[in-house]
Amino acid sequence: MPAEVRVLFDLPREKLGFVPNVLRFFALRPSHVLRWSEHYEELMKGPSGLSKSEREMIAVVVSAANECRYCVSAHSAALRKLTGDPALADAIIVDYRTAPLDGRARAMLAYARKLTLHPMRMTQHDIATLREVGWTDEDIMDIAEVTGMFNLTNRMASGLGWEPNPEYELLGR
Repeated sequence: MPAEVRVLFDLPREKLGFVPNVLRFFALRPSHVLRWSEHYEELMKGPSGLSKSEREMIAVVVSAANECRYCVSAHSAALRKLTGDPALADAIIVDYRTAPLDGRARAMLAYARKLTLHPMRMTQHDIATLREVGWTDEDIMDIAEVTGMFNLTNRMASGLGWEPNPEYELLGR
């Protein structure tokens, strides 16, 4: 394994106590995991009008819509850790529409879910709805891009039979 990939393993090993399987699986193609990881880090942790928790909410809703066991497990754990609210993360998994969220978050997640399940039905009205609740055009781009990232990763995880790390179950609980 190239040294650059080994470095990717070190941070979660130190922070979480384990290496997420997504890195292990993507590492079959070292150049792919490096590019994917760089893009992922920018989307999920880089500058944005979306909080880290909001980006994880998108990851959970998209992954639940796609029935991606790996990503629901991993990102609900991340959401629990970020919010300190395991009940909120569980409620979002079940149905974000009944979770205790404000209208702005609910609109963001409705957009992400529709883009995931019905991309050909997206219209300018979907964007206008986000603007009406206060999202900027830059925010909307970030919402769409995070949604796209998780649709890609969900398909990789589901298509290749990736299993979630058992450690995710207890994170943030």
